Amino acid sequence: MPVPDSTPLSPQQRRAAARLLSAAAPAAGELGARFASQGHELALVGGTVRDVFLGRHPGDLDLTTDAPPGRILEIVRGWADHVWTIGIEFGTVGMRKGSEVFEITTYRSEQYQHGSRKPGVAYGESLAADLARRDFTVNAMAARLPGYELVDPFGGTADLKDRVLRTPGPPEVSFSDDPLRILRAARFTAQLGFTVAPGARAAMTELAPRLSIVSAERISAELSKLMLAGLPGGPRRGIALLVDTGVADQVLPEVPKLRLEMDEHFRHKDVYLHSLTVLDQAIGLEDRYQLGPDLVLRLAALLHDIGKPKTRTRLPGGRVAFHHHDVKGAKLARARLAALRFPKDVVADVSRLVELHLRFHGYGTGEWTDSAVRRYVRDAGPLLTRLHALTRADCTTRNAAKAQRLARAYDSLEERIAVLAEREELASFRPDLDGDEIMRILGIRPGPLVGRARDYLLELRLEHGPLGPERATQELLDWAAAEGLDVPGEPPAET
Repeated sequence: MPVPDSTPLSPQQRRAAARLLSAAAPAAGELGARFASQGHELALVGGTVRDVFLGRHPGDLDLTTDAPPGRILEIVRGWADHVWTIGIEFGTVGMRKGSEVFEITTYRSEQYQHGSRKPGVAYGESLAADLARRDFTVNAMAARLPGYELVDPFGGTADLKDRVLRTPGPPEVSFSDDPLRILRAARFTAQLGFTVAPGARAAMTELAPRLSIVSAERISAELSKLMLAGLPGGPRRGIALLVDTGVADQVLPEVPKLRLEMDEHFRHKDVYLHSLTVLDQAIGLEDRYQLGPDLVLRLAALLHDIGKPKTRTRLPGGRVAFHHHDVKGAKLARARLAALRFPKDVVADVSRLVELHLRFHGYGTGEWTDSAVRRYVRDAGPLLTRLHALTRADCTTRNAAKAQRLARAYDSLEERIAVLAEREELASFRPDLDGDEIMRILGIRPGPLVGRARDYLLELRLEHGPLGPERATQELLDWAAAEGLDVPGEPPAET
């Protein structure tokens, strides 16, 4: 099938495009010549071409060919430094040449059957058909190799210029064939700052229920990419698109439920917009806390208030309260992220941050005792830095004086934590005596009693700071006597 060409480029522009592509992926031309000598087509395709035109480093190079996977392996033998076939059942062969990584996929078509969670894959016969099945026009461009001749049958270059996402064919057909493209639209909105064309946006709403046939793992992968978008404000735009189109009702229903009605009976800030602002502010604090793009922090920022809709109660005077929404929100976050098959450590860490996000608000102007500060650090554990960022991000008040008071109070808490950490080694909360020492002093064998004694000494450590071996031994003996234990009374443990 000949490839139609709707690219509104002059010959000079075509030559400039070829130079740009060849400079970005010089080894691809060498590989293209190798395929051509064997009677096969090869083209740079998809996001690789898009990113070059956007001035972004293309990273791994995506290519497509008419050669079947077995033939690809034959052609690259002796050329590639390393070859892997983990995706060969889907028509993809990966390889490395020097510092460049290539993924070559045989022309194919892919679509979901009505009730299937796995897309059916069939090999195609032409570049035209391969490009037609791509998700968006900006990803449906190719550069024929070895000459880097631009192929743009659906106007992708024009859409790149206009920063718009359109599908190569009717969006309702495209999204029905592969419902995951609905989430990709939101992801590209976050990553690239593009706007979804009206027809595609309407199709997102209409076909959102089709996401029920997509595996949870593929959905969470797209959501993770959306949340980790590096474009300023990108994650917020992506989430807003999911909510506005109704797609979030299918994948993150707790987020649109944050749009609580505000009337004369329930007066409170818009929880949904507040959560988006917290997300923005948390991302803005990642550099300060040297967190880098942090999925756990960003998910916690988005979900920190999802317990509010189920805990909203009316107070005298028309105000509203959300008692224990931190605890309820932690349970909801754990259930949702687990259902989406996020990694277990991500589920645990996000739900724990949601549970802890209100702890600081009892700090006031510094009334906490050293014991309370120690417990704050102990409860946060390895999440302490993320909790710092989340707590600061959660201040969205427009009252400048109040915002400054909260910032100063948290500055004070962090300073106290630093002082105690230097003095008491807060990073590793342990009782002054370990299990072996406890057993030796009390003359007992391993068992639950050792754990009870250790917990008692840890509480003393939190309350009073380091006790030292002599005092810890005496406290342990006094505890044992109060428990009615008959112990020999050992000398203090050695330091």
